Order: sequence, then structure tokens, then C-alpha cells
Amino acid sequence: MERVIIHVDMDYFYAAIEEREDPSLKDKAVVVCMYSNRGEEGGAVSTSNYIAREAGIRSAMPCKQAKSLKPDAVFLPVRKELYENVSARVMDILRSHADSEENFENISIDEAFLEISQNCGRDFEKARYIGMRVKHDVLEHEKLTCSVGIGPNKLIAKMASSFRKPDGMTIVKPDEVRDFLNDMPVNRLWGIGKVTGEKLKKMSIETIGQLAACDTQELIAEFGKKRGTWLKKAASGIDESPVTERTATDQIGRMASLKEDTRNDDMIFALLDELADDVIKKAESRKVSFRTVIMTVIFSNFRMATKSRTFSHAVSGKDILHETAREIMLQFLHESNMDFRRIGIRVTNLQQDVGQKSLLEYF
Repeated sequence: MERVIIHVDMDYFYAAIEEREDPSLKDKAVVVCMYSNRGEEGGAVSTSNYIAREAGIRSAMPCKQAKSLKPDAVFLPVRKELYENVSARVMDILRSHADSEENFENISIDEAFLEISQNCGRDFEKARYIGMRVKHDVLEHEKLTCSVGIGPNKLIAKMASSFRKPDGMTIVKPDEVRDFLNDMPVNRLWGIGKVTGEKLKKMSIETIGQLAACDTQELIAEFGKKRGTWLKKAASGIDESPVTERTATDQIGRMASLKEDTRNDDMIFALLDELADDVIKKAESRKVSFRTVIMTVIFSNFRMATKSRTFSHAVSGKDILHETAREIMLQFLHESNMDFRRIGIRVTNLQQDVGQKSLLEYF
């Protein structure tokens, strides 16, 4: 069945946050560095804005070298906690546009995949509207830009998001995949590294189209069965890998759409209870408690709002989650006259449950 996948890539994320936090940095070259214990002369560039990149500064470059290329650039240390907090809010926004919580995949601090096949009815023109909403919501709520790629699978969506950066959006429909890939340099194919790229070059394969036309057995002979088969399929734009929630994270959540836009208490709380039950089941299966409950609502005008409650200690149990979620939802209903479109519930600040050891476990 045909899928519609969005890949969202935040634009020069760390440096963009620093620009947002300090408006005086606008129009200056900004370089965010991961300094070593040798001080500012050690360490490497984490990221830089586009002005700095025009001077030749790149990620992983030694900070000393970056300073020699652009002495008047503003060099800042990484502020990991700040970036992680912003990332969590951005991911909440992105998650709200996916078909479901399980159809959202956070792959790094500034990138995520969303499957929107159901939300757009597998219509790429409707997908365009969702992509624009994603960009609008991130800009409105976080004052940051992102680049969006939309395609029939993760591979194409990922490559499309980097096609028009920064602040761009590229849509590749199923019948456009071959033309989109054909003339690209082979090292632009997502998943091809330096070593593989050099081997392909020795085989006189320089474009993705040439790789797609290469005999599968020849690729298997050079790269092995698994890698060779993957290269052939990827170059042909084929990728069946699912967009799926990564469970090894410090959060558990569910989000779903109401049957219709409504303010009806019975409909809203019935869905809320169902989502809370699912979250508790997941928490129990992972044997974790939680300290924070986060509620997200999407209104009929697609505006998003979030509220949270943090406990003084880790808690667990169905009753406390239901009670907390209902209290927060009542606040939403009291504060807005808009109909509700989607609602979500998430628990974070997870803590592994440690039961009392039995006598036998000590021996």
C-alpha cells in the first residue's frame, strides 16, 4: 500500500537556537563548538550557521582551524541542556502531525520521520498542506525554521528534506522518484559512506542512476549479499522500512484523532481514557514509573497547545494518570472555546522500578 512519509530536518539547529536566544548574533557567522579539556584551542565544531559555512567551516572541523578560516566569527560552547529542551518541544509539534504516536520516529535531536498516510488520505497534495503546517507550527512556537521532505518512503523523504535548505520543502511523488534520484552523485544516496563511495567510484559508478542500472550480482560480489542488495534497491528508490516509535527513550505516549472535531465531554474523555490506558500498559511492560504528565491538544484550526504537570517523586498506576490527565483536559476546555481535533498524553522523566530483592537473589 502506498505510503506518505515526511522527514523534518531542523536548520543548523544549535546555531539557530543561539541566534534566537541572542538577536545580536543575526547576520554574523556563528559557530557552536564542543570544547575539550584543553580549552578553546581544543575541541571540534558541532555545527555552524550558513554564514560560517560559506567561509568553509564544517561540522567536526577542529575549532582552531575554524577560527583561522573566520577569525571574526562568534564561537560559542555547546549548551546541551538548552538544545535538548528545545528539541523536546519541537518533537511534540512534529508528533502531533503524525498518523499516531507509533508513526513518529525521532532519529536525532534535530530530525524526525512522520508517517501521514492516513492524515492526508495518501494524497500528496494534501501532504503538501500538512508539510506547510509543520513548518508554520515550528516557526510560530519555537521561532526556528526547518526543512521538510515528503516522499513515498523514508529514504526519499530524507533525501528530499536536504534538497532545498534552509527553510525549504520538497515533495517527491512515487512517479517522480526515478527522475529525482537519477542524476544525483552516488554519494548523496542516504546510507552511502566514504568507503562505499570510493569503491563505487572505482567501479565507474558516479551517479545514483548508474548504480540503479548496475547488475545486482556484481554489487553482491563486491559488497556482499546484504549490502549489495540494499544498494540496488536504494538506488531504485525502494525502501520498505517502517516509521516506528523508538521505545528506548525517556518518554511514553499516545496521540489520536477524535471521530470529529468536537467539544463534547463524553467523546473527549472516552478517547482520553483509552490513550491513558495504553500509556500505562506500555509503562508497566517497561517496568517504569514517571514524574511528568504532558497533555497535547490540536484544535480544529490546527493550533496546538501543551500543558504538563510534574510530581515531586516518580509515580505509577492507572488511577493517578487518569486523574491527572482529566484535570489538565478540564483546563483546556475551560480556557478555549475551540473544538478539539486531536488529543495526546505522554509521560516523561521515567524511572526504572526496582522491586525488593528476595533472599535467594542475594546468593
